[in-house]
Amino acid sequence: MKNDLIYVYCLTDSLPLIALSNVSEGIEFLRIKDFYAILKYVSNVEFAEENLKKNISDIKWLENNARGHINVISSFMKNQTVIPFKFGTIFQTEDSLKKFIYDYDESLTENFQFIENKEEWSIKIYCSRESLCQQIDILSSEAASLEKQIMASLPGKAFILKHKKKELIEKELNRLCKNFGQNYYDIFSSLSVSTRLNNLLPKEFTGRVDSMILNATFLINKSMVPEFIFTVEIMQKSDKSTGFFIESTGPWPPFSFINIKEK
Repeated sequence: MKNDLIYVYCLTDSLPLIALSNVSEGIEFLRIKDFYAILKYVSNVEFAEENLKKNISDIKWLENNARGHINVISSFMKNQTVIPFKFGTIFQTEDSLKKFIYDYDESLTENFQFIENKEEWSIKIYCSRESLCQQIDILSSEAASLEKQIMASLPGKAFILKHKKKELIEKELNRLCKNFGQNYYDIFSSLSVSTRLNNLLPKEFTGRVDSMILNATFLINKSMVPEFIFTVEIMQKSDKSTGFFIESTGPWPPFSFINIKEK
């Protein structure tokens, strides 16, 4: 089987510092100007445009190959700065790859300078509305005030006020989730160089019963990573009883903070 397509994982701005054979079978590098393209020659059978589209619809194939893609990039970023390429980035020839790098060399250099000595970390915050609801009279002065009125009222009025409180609770839960989410974001942003907000994922996708209230990525100086992790751990312990759960993962290849512009 002839492998004549070029699958590019990432670029580095210095000679690869690890043995390529220890990363994955078939991994090579190609020096172009001041950059080193980490690549693999692959077959049309899997990676020609139409074939790739079909393979991506195969969940097992996609999971295996996407995981391999991240693993290769992560192997290099342990020792040096990398600009990661999206999964399935294919060049038809070495000339087309060289043209891309020559066309975007200034922007590539700027990106390397921006992400040098930094790591991307992901933060996802989930909220158990049930747990929050059980503490609503503590967390909401309006709910607490209404509860006092209910306790002091005759049955007829109390019934009306309970219905009013039910509507208030839903509004207050939304407000609390928004405020807590913003507070988390502000805290982690203060430890970061750059941030990116991502779409909130539905329960069907997360597989959780609680709701996602924050989905963000943070670019952090390596010197600040220990403090970032420590802050996550402290907040995980302190806020779990309130009904908020923090999920932190990283370091990831800095996909979220690469912005390659034309000359």
